[in-house]
Amino acid sequence: MKKIAVVLAGGRGSRMNSDIPKQYLMLKDRPVLYYALKAFQDSDIDSIVLAAGENDLEMCRTQIVEKYGINKVMAIVAGGAQRYDTVYNALKAAQELAIDTAPEEVLIYIHDGARPCISREIIKNCEEAALQYGACTAAVPVKDTIKVVSPEGFAVDTPDRNTLWLIQTPQVFRSDIISSAYAKMYADTDRGTITDDAMLVERYTDVPVKMAMGAYTNIKITTPEDMGIAAQYL
Repeated sequence: MKKIAVVLAGGRGSRMNSDIPKQYLMLKDRPVLYYALKAFQDSDIDSIVLAAGENDLEMCRTQIVEKYGINKVMAIVAGGAQRYDTVYNALKAAQELAIDTAPEEVLIYIHDGARPCISREIIKNCEEAALQYGACTAAVPVKDTIKVVSPEGFAVDTPDRNTLWLIQTPQVFRSDIISSAYAKMYADTDRGTITDDAMLVERYTDVPVKMAMGAYTNIKITTPEDMGIAAQYL
């Protein structure tokens, strides 16, 4: 199998209260994005596609990819208006990198650049699940009781905690599966909100998405407090 990682770095991170997008903030003397790229660099991934804001492409190339020797980055592409547009742009670049390989023989690892604490074990868990099932996402079982709440702020239901998982990235798919899902999504003019690629595969294909064990340390940088937490895990 050819293995290509798509690392997303196009977000602006409005909850960070910073003029600098969260993926470029310094975390233990390295940009947050560096750690996600380095994890795939050190894995058996064949190549990496980095998707960033249009105004950040050159900075990513010179100040992160080249500066830190992330030589598996074979393409840097501009993001789009929505997350799924950014992924789609990166998928097209990944398909170009794998043009000599049948889509069913290509694994696409889609990962948030703001998750710096990804480990080799998580990458391996996802690879094994994707090879067996064709579609998976890193995830962990919830520890707390979850409440469904009304718009007025009152509890209306308590789902069985044993059926609930917290979804992370990477999310890994055979290229033919994720490409088919994206084609159907763009043909759907009433697609509504899509929050991740696992949801897209659930909605537009008949392939079930397998949960692959992630880690509670595999946090996404969202608020300033997360920077200190992530630093403890690196």
